[in-house]
Amino acid sequence: MTFENSILSIITFLPLLGAVAVLFVPGRGGASDNTVRSIALLTTLVTFALSLVMWAAFDPSNAGFQFVVDSAWIGDNIGYRVGVDGISVLFVVLTALLMPFCILSSWDSVGTRVREYMLVFLVLETLMLGVFVTLDLAMFYVFFEGTLLPMFLIIGIWGGKRRIQASYKFFFYTFVGSVLMLLAMMAMYWDAGTTDIQQLLTHSFPTGMQTWLWLAFFASFAVKMPMWPFHRWLPEAHVEAPTAGSVILAAILLKLGGYGFLRFSLPMFPDASAQLANFVFILSVAAIIVTSLVALVQEDMKKLIAYSSVAHMGFVTMGIFAGNELGIQGAIFQMLSHGLISGALFLCVGVVYDRMHTREISAYGGLVDNMPRYAFAFMVFTMANVGLPGTSGFVGEFLTLIGVFQVNTWVAFGAAFGVIFSAAYALWLYRRIIFGALTKDALKGMLDLSLKEKVVLYPLIVMVIAFGFYPAPILDTTAGAVEALVAHYSSSVGLETATVAAAAH
Repeated sequence: MTFENSILSIITFLPLLGAVAVLFVPGRGGASDNTVRSIALLTTLVTFALSLVMWAAFDPSNAGFQFVVDSAWIGDNIGYRVGVDGISVLFVVLTALLMPFCILSSWDSVGTRVREYMLVFLVLETLMLGVFVTLDLAMFYVFFEGTLLPMFLIIGIWGGKRRIQASYKFFFYTFVGSVLMLLAMMAMYWDAGTTDIQQLLTHSFPTGMQTWLWLAFFASFAVKMPMWPFHRWLPEAHVEAPTAGSVILAAILLKLGGYGFLRFSLPMFPDASAQLANFVFILSVAAIIVTSLVALVQEDMKKLIAYSSVAHMGFVTMGIFAGNELGIQGAIFQMLSHGLISGALFLCVGVVYDRMHTREISAYGGLVDNMPRYAFAFMVFTMANVGLPGTSGFVGEFLTLIGVFQVNTWVAFGAAFGVIFSAAYALWLYRRIIFGALTKDALKGMLDLSLKEKVVLYPLIVMVIAFGFYPAPILDTTAGAVEALVAHYSSSVGLETATVAAAAH
């Protein structure tokens, strides 16, 4: 097989091969667990390196899918089809990038069932990568739903005191919405006669049918992101999940919903997307304002950051359904940037939790005195979360606001107003934890970042600042695919408008 038709398959299934290798490590505990950790880390590092090779070989000027493999299994329809375009390629890189950090952050904090923990994470990586590379409708559903089980186990086995309730709540919410999506996929197959996503992107579904299909997919993607008011499962899942589980949940799994809107809702159901855009705008602005206010009153660090994620996903949905290049570019950049920032914030929470075993904000204060390096890292990610210019968080929010402003000034005003609240809760959290007098005896003996923690956090600091000053590598990669998506969306909506006007006359 050539490089072009094998690289995606290797990247996707290498973590699964690592999971098999973990199964055959003899013994338990001690050296055996360290071997398991090493295999998991090496597997994720090689996967990340291959994703960089794939990104380097990707041609941004080509708006279509690249590295395509098309092999039908069931007749001429359902089969193994993979490929990436400018929209999906960077999500593959982001997923592969964060997994080694998750393994490192769990190295010492997870001491029970280490083999099973690493195995589940490696399987989860394959499933997440599968979502972004598959070009078959049926396989997309398998990968999309498959991510539920590993995360269900991660929360339910290695989570906190209320882990069972949180894991079932997570599974129930996300699974119910996806049942409607499955019915919609069946209807799409009956109408188009194929499960090939490349062909479905060029198929014109009837306008009336588009609305029902759009709503069915919305039920799944809105819960997965999650959009307000479908977010009720998220804070509890974050609070109970182990640190690495929260990182993947916020940085990758939430992005599956946004990716779904870009891959299915906007290009396949353009008329319904245009008709229901104002509905999405209302929910997006509500998410930005309401969940930011809710974050202000939280006393648990993880829960505050979880509500922050809901607010930031409001910018994503708002930018996507603006339907223009700036809005969609901003939405993609915001998802990628939020993956780095939110993942880093949860890693920062994990640093102090491993020392104090509490996430209550009131238990901390004055950490700048004995943990200055931690204070600096936490400050960078807090400022990026606020959207400070010079960080990647600013670029995504700025582009989405400009894109939405071109469509609806009131929506842009409401979202911009919500940014004030994000600054309020983020700076409030930072002040309570980092500044003030170091009076609590339990905090006085806390050590600053260890070498392993520096290895995890410092690269993320560099990327957050680098992409804040120089976002071109991301924007250039996505530009061609976004331009093609907007052209298709605009022409489809314009054609429908012209048809309606002609019928009226």
